[in-house]
Amino acid sequence: MKPDIRDRADIQQLVDTFYTKVRADETIGYLFNDVAKVNWEAHLPRMYDFWENILFQTGGFKGNPMAAHVQLHQKSPLTAAHFQHWLKLFLSTVDELFEGDKAELIKQRAQSIATMMQIKVHPSNDPRSIM
Repeated sequence: MKPDIRDRADIQQLVDTFYTKVRADETIGYLFNDVAKVNWEAHLPRMYDFWENILFQTGGFKGNPMAAHVQLHQKSPLTAAHFQHWLKLFLSTVDELFEGDKAELIKQRAQSIATMMQIKVHPSNDPRSIM
């Protein structure tokens, strides 16, 4: 049985494993590496803070991820397929490393975040618009 996500060290393991996959990914890696030109030394600690806050309500994250993604979309259009692929990588990474209530919660939150980012960044991708 895999452990559940318990603390910041587990968040760091998840984030590091996930972004190692992202950087090498043929579908979305270029968005991080070539378009956004992410400074990983600065970005990863912010992602630790972000996900730790999402899962444990630490209040340790300061920033506006929505604005960052809108700016990225202006440089290189983000599609529904990009968001779905990001989500697939994230969920599979969680499943690879963890199981339990917190693991399920972080997957639910990731789904919500991906959906909201897609809606806010590219309103024509809003699944509600076809209803």
